[in-house]
Amino acid sequence: MTSRHHGMQVVTLCISTTMVLILLGLVVLSVLTARNLSTYVRENMAINLVLGDTVSIDDGSALVKELQAQPYAREVKYISQEEALAVMTEKLGADPVEFAGVNPFQAEIEVHMQEAYANTDSLRSISERLMKDNRVTDVAYQADLIDDVNRNIQRISLILLALSVLLLIVSYALISNSVRLGVYSRRFTIHTMKLVGAKWSLIRRPFLRRSIIIGLVASLLACVILSGIVYSIYRYQPGVTELITRRDVIITGIAVLVFGLVFMLVCTLFSVNKFLRMTAGELYKI
Repeated sequence: MTSRHHGMQVVTLCISTTMVLILLGLVVLSVLTARNLSTYVRENMAINLVLGDTVSIDDGSALVKELQAQPYAREVKYISQEEALAVMTEKLGADPVEFAGVNPFQAEIEVHMQEAYANTDSLRSISERLMKDNRVTDVAYQADLIDDVNRNIQRISLILLALSVLLLIVSYALISNSVRLGVYSRRFTIHTMKLVGAKWSLIRRPFLRRSIIIGLVASLLACVILSGIVYSIYRYQPGVTELITRRDVIITGIAVLVFGLVFMLVCTLFSVNKFLRMTAGELYKI
């Protein structure tokens, strides 16, 4: 009966630890995804340079090469008048030349920014320098959108950080309580071993060994379930692979494994030490 009861405690502790680690893994994955989303949005912000009518294709190509050498440029694309006309014709569903008589669009250069330069101050400074180039007649970028994106990213980061800290505290409390209950049921065994002269390190050893096994099993189960969740997301939203990369999944798995083992070991160590310090009278009172 005692062995069955002990086995049920181990199973319950393993299940509860797995559930906590799944929640923890989801938060870690969310933090990494938010970081990737921030990078994706920033790197897709672009400055559009409108070229003058007298600027030839060769001059435009030369300017593209100059911009590609700049530290703020991640990707530079030349858009000719014909390409701009074709894009707008497709969007409008009609050819603007039929109404205007001429191609109303000018050649442009689209500069996608490096993440570090995707902020209002850097874009303003870059735009001012580019406007001094005689080949450029106008520089356009969405300043309001950039401010909104940066502001929202900061809010999301703070929320996820607060949630991570809160979940770490709750996770530790839940796992600690579960471990303490398991050790509590064997408190008299601990006291008996003390009476026969067993060293504290010897008494702790089986509890720590069990905690490592439970932590490892719970971590692996959590990783399997999290992998299934990520696979389901990949299956139904293939484009999300740019936000949830294989590297992020591996980091999440390592984090879950480390947290699972560390939490179990620390909680077990504290719980066993607590009962080791108690006298026989204190054990009967609790």
